[in-house]
Amino acid sequence: MARLVVTGGAGFLGSHLCHRLLDRGDEVVCIDNLITGSLANIDDLFGRPGFTFVEHDVSAFIWVPGPVDGVLHLASPASPIDFERIPIQILKVGSLGTHNALGLAKAKGARFFLASTSEVYGDPLVHPQPESYWGNVNPIGPRGVYDEAKRFAEAMTMAYHRHHGLDVRIVRIFNTYGTHMRADDGRAVSNFIVQALQGQDLTVFGDGSQTRSFCYVDDEVRGFLALYDSDVVGPTNIGNPHEYTILQLAELVLEVTGSSSEIVFEPLPVDDPTQRKPDIARARDLLGWAPEVDLRTGIERTAEYFRRVLGGDAG
Repeated sequence: MARLVVTGGAGFLGSHLCHRLLDRGDEVVCIDNLITGSLANIDDLFGRPGFTFVEHDVSAFIWVPGPVDGVLHLASPASPIDFERIPIQILKVGSLGTHNALGLAKAKGARFFLASTSEVYGDPLVHPQPESYWGNVNPIGPRGVYDEAKRFAEAMTMAYHRHHGLDVRIVRIFNTYGTHMRADDGRAVSNFIVQALQGQDLTVFGDGSQTRSFCYVDDEVRGFLALYDSDVVGPTNIGNPHEYTILQLAELVLEVTGSSSEIVFEPLPVDDPTQRKPDIARARDLLGWAPEVDLRTGIERTAEYFRRVLGGDAG
């Protein structure tokens, strides 16, 4: 049994990680300021042995009494609508929050796990994207607040590793979907499913030919644990290498939900990547990890979740 701190533990990915850690026998201290996280995501964890929740903004100093074996830093708004809504908070949690989380890990002699992102690759000129690719990021564009915050977080993490000898792991997360997503988070999967269930037109930006690679949350978190438990220090892509166009995704959502909604097209947002697909050779070779849930199955599970969440609003 390990005692682990999970920042952003009430968020989409953080809440799934808290569940998995508790299920395998670890103690979990979940820290979240609930700016985008939700207590509903962890409601069933209250009262479980080994679970503690602390409402706190990790952009301010962090301290956890008692021993800590690992700090898993997932705190950060990560949805497109957040980039314009709360850009300063995103930059602060990526910089100050990462610094504070690293400081806690250093003080406790704990392993540090950074949730980074495929956004560090920007609008990639290399396809698929290996960990060795340095990226094509616009630092002053609307997405730059998230992209550069994560790039800084990676640099800070490696500086602590080199200068202080801190044991670190860095995961680069590609598009992930599943239960506990916010209905209004602006991501393609949640947007399409909510629109389909509510009988609204599905909004596709551009002509829908831009591609993404969608990983179901259970696979993603399984990859997190494989990386955390390994001795692999450098950045590691965890994502699904099966590539789909956004238009294909919209059509699949209509098919799965049985919705009669139409697909409409709107202008492509600034700096929206045209392609995104992980090279997962490193994860396969060093972690023995690969995704298992196909897109249709994952969309079915996610649609059922949103039917429950939306209740009477889902047609």
